[in-house]
Amino acid sequence: MPGSVQRLTSTQFGRLRTGLFGGDRPLATGETPASSAGNRPMTSVRAAGFSSNLRRTSAIGLGRYNLDLSNQSGRPDGAAVDVVVPPLEQNFEENQEAQIKEMEKKVTALFEESCLAAADGDYSLALERAKEAGRKERVLVRQREQLGIADQINLDLTYSVLFNLANRYADSGMHQEALNTYQAIVRNKMFTHAGRLKVNMGNIYFAQKNYGKAIKMYRMGLDQVPNTHKSMRIKIMQNIGIAFVKLRQYNDAITALEHIMQEEPDVKTAFNLILCYFKIGDKGKMKYTFQRLLRVNLNLDDEERYLSHNDDKQYENILEVIKNDELRQYEKNRQTHAENVLKIVAKIIAPAIEPNFNLGYTWCIEQTKTSSYNDLANDLEIDKALMYLKQRDFHQAIETLKSFENKDTRIACTAATNLSFLYFLEGDLAQADRYADQALAADRYSPSALVNKGNVLFKQKLYERARDCYREALQDDPTCVEALYNFGLTAKQLDRLDEALDAFYKIHAILRNNVLVMYQMMDIYEKMEDTAQAQDWFLQIHGIVSSDPFLLQRCGDNFERAGDKSQAFSYYYDSFKYYPCNFDVIEWLGAYYIESQFCEKSITYFERAALMQ
Repeated sequence: MPGSVQRLTSTQFGRLRTGLFGGDRPLATGETPASSAGNRPMTSVRAAGFSSNLRRTSAIGLGRYNLDLSNQSGRPDGAAVDVVVPPLEQNFEENQEAQIKEMEKKVTALFEESCLAAADGDYSLALERAKEAGRKERVLVRQREQLGIADQINLDLTYSVLFNLANRYADSGMHQEALNTYQAIVRNKMFTHAGRLKVNMGNIYFAQKNYGKAIKMYRMGLDQVPNTHKSMRIKIMQNIGIAFVKLRQYNDAITALEHIMQEEPDVKTAFNLILCYFKIGDKGKMKYTFQRLLRVNLNLDDEERYLSHNDDKQYENILEVIKNDELRQYEKNRQTHAENVLKIVAKIIAPAIEPNFNLGYTWCIEQTKTSSYNDLANDLEIDKALMYLKQRDFHQAIETLKSFENKDTRIACTAATNLSFLYFLEGDLAQADRYADQALAADRYSPSALVNKGNVLFKQKLYERARDCYREALQDDPTCVEALYNFGLTAKQLDRLDEALDAFYKIHAILRNNVLVMYQMMDIYEKMEDTAQAQDWFLQIHGIVSSDPFLLQRCGDNFERAGDKSQAFSYYYDSFKYYPCNFDVIEWLGAYYIESQFCEKSITYFERAALMQ
């Protein structure tokens, strides 16, 4: 009996069998030659070439099979052709791996975009990219797990994406989300050094003013940092100390800060330590820590590299580049910061370490003179004189400042400028003018000295010359508000109203709610007879200072000139409420009631006016 097609194709794996039909004749798989047209070609139940077994066999790529191509290859013996099937499974795995690598590249690109956006201050874009990177990274992890290659997960990429996401949450003020993300990292045992992120969590708790929890996190993070990372441990200890200061636990703060001063002293730690000793009233420790502050090494000893070498042209060219580069600016900023801290500390501890601030300041100055900050002693003397001014001891202030007349140029200019200002306040224009000239002789481009000189000329009604001084001061320092304000006043005196208005608009852009500036602008608009603008500025001033009786009186006067008696009465009445002794307001209200036929009410106001006379 002839074999069925189903039997011929029953084998699902291995070499494809080619069975026999009838005698020993091979089963034809294509059309017959033309010479045998009379023979009907053998067909199968299924369409030729669509065998499911054949698909499965070739799909899994298990070796090779033989096909009889009816001698179409031209071989004389009619032998079957041996066809090799390509290993498709290997290609499939390679494609999957390529897709995974491509997805990793996309995640990395999003991560980098987020970091760059954060560096540029665009936190919303940085957070958006960080979230997108997190979503894609989770898809990537699931895909590896589905393929059974979870051991090949890129842990560095996972950590980077999560860490960046937590930082972006913190930058955006989303503290709880940041804490949750940090917790997810810390709890993952596959991240070996994730415990250090407790410090970041402590920073978030510190920002939330939860100082107790912050200290706990800082200490847990400190335990994860080995002793070999000394600098990192010092920074964490600083955070712990400051958190204790916030909790007003000064003794605990002192313990942490003293440890830092013994290991790696710096200006910031010394400053905070002095504040702690000040709060507990330990005079001896304040003095001792001030001396330690003076001995802090800023590592700025290599000043010789900025010295000129006239005989070396190449070095001169190099010096021209480095004398104001970023490194030099950084060094100058560190030096300036340390000097400012010393000035602040002297002001704080001077009244506390001695019976009076004079003796305390004298001790600080003497200590400074014997340190590497000896040039700062003169500045402390100037500060001492200013402290006398705050205590209204003008005689001592003047005597202290006069002692600097023969000092170096910078100190002499500062002292003369302050003396000029003091004599100007006392009304002694001759002395004020003399010291203003001395200050300008020491430093021709000092904005403060030019303002003082202009003030003297303004009082002498030499408005053109005063205007020139203010303008020159603005050329040297465009941000000098005093020069700009006085320039506007001088321009108004010279009836250059547009120029004055422009000056006051510039100040208003800097000092948005300064009532004096807004009043001057209202006054200028009144002089320009621009009632609408003047009224608008009055309303803005009234919103800030609603109880100024003279401002209310002036506004009432404006409404009266405009013919609006009812509005004028409202402002005059408010002015009377805040200051019932203004004779002009009382007289106006009495006259208003007579004009309105309320004579009995006017009597009350006229009686008050009579008593005042």
